Amino acid sequence: MPLIKIQTSIPAPEKSEVEIMLKGLSAKLAKHTGKPESYVMTAFESDVPMTFAGNTEPACYIEVKSVGAMKSEQTQAMSQDFCQEINQALGVPKNRIYIEFADAKGYMWGWNGSTFG
Repeated sequence: MPLIKIQTSIPAPEKSEVEIMLKGLSAKLAKHTGKPESYVMTAFESDVPMTFAGNTEPACYIEVKSVGAMKSEQTQAMSQDFCQEINQALGVPKNRIYIEFADAKGYMWGWNGSTFG
């Protein structure tokens, strides 16, 4: 049920580098949310046309969604952790990364022919 989706303007790194990054983010998201990693999904899109601060320098938009309420301390820790990870893995400056955190109601999240509500 937790999801982290990364969209960036940079060209795609090698597939193996992307897989390493996504596996790391998956483990971190499970830890931060306290949910089993068996329910975590990651997604990555590169070469997305983007502007940030009025220019097209490398930028990144991240969505983090999870069933249940995320607390302020959690989102602060995730922002720090995920910005650091993306900066190291992709070279996107931390000040050019936006992260949207969204709580999902269980009945609004489908899986395996049912929902979590």
